[in-house]
Amino acid sequence: MASFSRYRMPDVLWDRMKSVIPVRKISSRGGRPPSNPRRIADGIFYKMRTGCQWNAIPRSFAPSSTIHDYYQKWVAQGVFEKLWEIALDEYHDLKGISWKHQSLDVAIVKSPLGGKKNRPQSYR
Repeated sequence: MASFSRYRMPDVLWDRMKSVIPVRKISSRGGRPPSNPRRIADGIFYKMRTGCQWNAIPRSFAPSSTIHDYYQKWVAQGVFEKLWEIALDEYHDLKGISWKHQSLDVAIVKSPLGGKKNRPQSYR
């Protein structure tokens, strides 16, 4: 993982994050052992930072299908929402958050391949 070590989260961040990650138990019926959650998290954040496809995540983190499976489980279990709440609380303690002033930035544009009104959809 030498060439991707810059994508590994700092130990201080992992120490705060690991309390939110659900512990996966080893099945009494056998099967594969649980993957290293830190390597999984590093793989997820690598994908988010680089914008690569799931199957383009370097194998040095873990198999991309395993990372994607954990990502889906963690989303369903609310892991990323908990991390967001922790980050907001910590930022509020350090800098303060003014909830009076919030903004939202969106862009709505017509799809370049979409069909016009009352016309058939385009095909790729």
